[in-house]
Amino acid sequence: MRTILKHIVARTYKPLLEKYLSKTRTYQYEDIRLEVAPEVFHPGFFFSTHVLLKYLKKLPLQNQHFLELGCGSGLMSIYAAKKGAIVTATDINKIALQFLARNSRFNNTALRIIESDLFRDLPEQPFDIIAINPPYYKKQPRSDRDYAWHCGENGEFFGSMFRDLGRYVHSQTEVCMVLFEGCDMEMIGNHASKYGFELQCMHTHENLLEKNFVFKIIPTAS
Repeated sequence: MRTILKHIVARTYKPLLEKYLSKTRTYQYEDIRLEVAPEVFHPGFFFSTHVLLKYLKKLPLQNQHFLELGCGSGLMSIYAAKKGAIVTATDINKIALQFLARNSRFNNTALRIIESDLFRDLPEQPFDIIAINPPYYKKQPRSDRDYAWHCGENGEFFGSMFRDLGRYVHSQTEVCMVLFEGCDMEMIGNHASKYGFELQCMHTHENLLEKNFVFKIIPTAS
């Protein structure tokens, strides 16, 4: 049934969605209002952002140093800031960051916004919570928009992320990442293991189109 539905969506819904998202659109989530550019991953039409955000709502955010790595629209960053977190949001996409700066002001939130390819240009510091909604598909990104979808032919995104992650955590840091069933889980797990981490599944969300998982990234048991 899921395969049939995916085929129907690909043939009918997807072309309409691509046309709709070819222009800047307004998106409302609870009391948060966003302007989302065409070059930015839209949180309203894909499941991963909301699955991870639902998990984050269970965490104590007040006064926590919060990092959204690869923030895109920045919905999770703005939500965390509204809940009292001290928020840093990073992305490689300049357009995403320009819109996030405007959306942050509109929603009366204070964010530290940094243009960075993963951790490359992020000053080293320990965070209490790190939220990651990564690109899933094994293909080389060739545009700003591609970075939201493509993780490199060999999952280079994950290799770089796990390589540097240890410099931004402390013993109690909650690092959470959302993935979906179509990911190369073995490849991601191998990158994690190489740098001393493992993935612990904390939540599963399934609907008629796909299954998503929220993983906690933890140091490998010695």
